[in-house]
Amino acid sequence: MLEAFGISDPGCVRENNEDFFLTDTDAGIFILADGMGGANAGEYASRFSAEMLYRLLLQSAPDGLDTLNRDFAEVNSAVREAARRDPALEGMGTTLLVARTVDPVAERVEVQIASVGDSRAYQYSGGALSLITRDQTWVAELGLSDQALRRHPMRHLLTMAVGAAQELQVNSEVVDVKAGDQILLCSDGLHGVVDEQFLREALNSEKSLEDKCHYLVEAAKQNGGPDNITVVLIQLN
Repeated sequence: MLEAFGISDPGCVRENNEDFFLTDTDAGIFILADGMGGANAGEYASRFSAEMLYRLLLQSAPDGLDTLNRDFAEVNSAVREAARRDPALEGMGTTLLVARTVDPVAERVEVQIASVGDSRAYQYSGGALSLITRDQTWVAELGLSDQALRRHPMRHLLTMAVGAAQELQVNSEVVDVKAGDQILLCSDGLHGVVDEQFLREALNSEKSLEDKCHYLVEAAKQNGGPDNITVVLIQLN
């Protein structure tokens, strides 16, 4: 059985929250988006993209990563068209991250992960934390360490985002999740501020998923909370 909890916080610096997330344990669909753009464009882009992707996934069977790629492309086209029609939305874009379960069998389940941008998915299993996604940022392509990435002045410069280009490059993986494993989805307001050792220790605690999410958000805020912070935790029981 899947259990999930999510929370989003504007952080300590920004007045608005351009992050958005959706969780549906019954459908096995979990989505996180971190928007960008002037005025309210970033908020619009993240919510619009997440909700559209959710609707598309509900209408399609989880029959392979090609389906996810097509759905991402359709969302990208819709975001670009919305920006073309409304000058107030010009230049908007968003990261987009989804985890989708495939045919649960006994105590194991396959999870499809697809992402654009630098929102991340981690898997915590057997005491180990592993990064599933790959950041699509300028500094990540330089091969810098995670510690160096957090300090780099250009760490937020994306090389790919939904709405930013006509051709979208989607990174996608299928991971095997067993009972007790956790999947962490987060925006860079968390992983860009809190190190992976802290994430591992938090997920290893006896706290509930809800308490873990609040704990992680508060940790990011204690470290300055320079960006919006979104955390979604999924566990197979």
